[in-house]
Amino acid sequence: MSHVSFPDFQYQRPDLDRLEAAFQAVLEELKTAETLSDASAAVEQIDAIRASVATAYNIGYIRYSINTRDEFYRAEKDWFDEHLPRTEQWRVDYYRALLDSPHREALEQHFGPQLFDSAKVSINTFRPEILEELQAVNKLSSEFTQLRGGAEIELDGKTYNLSSIAPLEQVPDREKRKEASTAKWDWFAGHRERFEAIYAKMVKLRTEMAHKLDYANYVGLGYANMNRTDYGPDEVANFRRQIREYIVPIAQRLYEKQRERLGVERLHYYDLGFRFPDGNPKPQGSPAEIVAHADKMYKELSPDTGEFFQYLQDAKLMDLEAKDGKAPGGYCTFINEYQAPYIFSNFNGTSHDIDVLTHEFGHAFQVYSSRNQRPMEYNWPTFDAAEIHSMSMEFFTYPWMEGFFGPDTEKYYFSHVAGSFRFLPYGCAVDEFQHRVYENPDLDNAGRNAVWKEMEASYLPHLDYSDNDHLTAGTFWQSQGHIFSVPFYYIDYCLAQICAFQFFLKDEKDHASAWADYVRLCKAGGSRSFLQLVELAGLENPFEDGVVEKIANRMRERLDV
Repeated sequence: MSHVSFPDFQYQRPDLDRLEAAFQAVLEELKTAETLSDASAAVEQIDAIRASVATAYNIGYIRYSINTRDEFYRAEKDWFDEHLPRTEQWRVDYYRALLDSPHREALEQHFGPQLFDSAKVSINTFRPEILEELQAVNKLSSEFTQLRGGAEIELDGKTYNLSSIAPLEQVPDREKRKEASTAKWDWFAGHRERFEAIYAKMVKLRTEMAHKLDYANYVGLGYANMNRTDYGPDEVANFRRQIREYIVPIAQRLYEKQRERLGVERLHYYDLGFRFPDGNPKPQGSPAEIVAHADKMYKELSPDTGEFFQYLQDAKLMDLEAKDGKAPGGYCTFINEYQAPYIFSNFNGTSHDIDVLTHEFGHAFQVYSSRNQRPMEYNWPTFDAAEIHSMSMEFFTYPWMEGFFGPDTEKYYFSHVAGSFRFLPYGCAVDEFQHRVYENPDLDNAGRNAVWKEMEASYLPHLDYSDNDHLTAGTFWQSQGHIFSVPFYYIDYCLAQICAFQFFLKDEKDHASAWADYVRLCKAGGSRSFLQLVELAGLENPFEDGVVEKIANRMRERLDV
């Protein structure tokens, strides 16, 4: 394992002119290769060039996320926003050369068909004509991140950001919850015009790109960008239908039981995050104590996870606590040349801290398990499969939750399973909203907000915003980062959640066999498509009629609703 720690990772802005010349030279070698050996050596050299760009980008992006006020890394982020899109042409040229290679059949046997299936989907995601639109979308995405990262929410003489306000929305005093929630949404209301303007421009730019690439609208381009090789919008629409049919009614019963537990006449939006009358389950101890228990947990779960979590600590590959100026949210990324995953989150004293530590660790463990997969496309699977590792890890770590939650453990179990279940309708609402927006790109701001209201009525009928004019107008979607920055990356969580529930049920029955399936899935990385990975892990296809209904019924028994 690498002993270099993250603060010592070298950052250097890539010299794209030099790298492009090197890339073109190797690409020529790939095209004129006389043997399979020459062709596969060219693929590995192309990987090395692309990995050097990805390494610089990720180191810069992590350091920028940790402190969005750092002028050096903010400038580097701006530089990448403008210059990284030109490397899309390299990728498309490379994929075209692979598909046209006289050694294609042998290369396909050598690397597996997934690289070629994905190349077929990807070659029509870029042409030089869309470079300016890509640069403009990147800038808007950074503007969105900075807007949220710089949030200053005044309450009772103190200033909070979007991460640190969250615990105040979960306090037992209902009036205080309402004050905190109102303060947060007042901040969004105060910036509503900017959020709507950023998104309106993004929709317009993405639609223009789709038209230039001969797509009817952005939906097809969005799916191709997500590298979906074995399903399309029809399968996703059928999956959403099943969520509406089988999951929404159970989710509604969960909200009704919550209303009864809290003893309120109606559940308002500021009640939703408060699950139990005596308070939500909260992790015990300081962030350092939480990490110490996580260390014990991962050592006991398996030798591999124990050794890996130790490595993350030794190499300082985690930044977990919320701080001023830090970008909100959590993620895991991979720094190719150091073969190092990195976990970023914002601990704020809620149970979400533990969810992030297990969820992002699942991502990190997967990419570390498949770090030696070649080509580099295989380090990560597509997002839909990637979320199976993270969400399933949340369940595999259940036996150790008492060390985090003590007397609150049972509350945590119920809250976590119920939360995972209630997420499904919301995730589908976000997905259908995006389909509707990009299929109707001429909608104005009011039109998009009206579509969100429809989604709430369809998937989230419990919502009561009657005393908040901002949310009543259909603006909740403006707080969901994925809608802005990674279009169509949200249904992936829902598909993966249905798979993770399957791992949970298998794990309860036979831990050794469930864990072996999970490790096999992690090691496979992105070497297969989503549905092939689902099959490899011994899971049922979430698109198939009947699978969602079966999982819904098994989980409903668990939740006693």
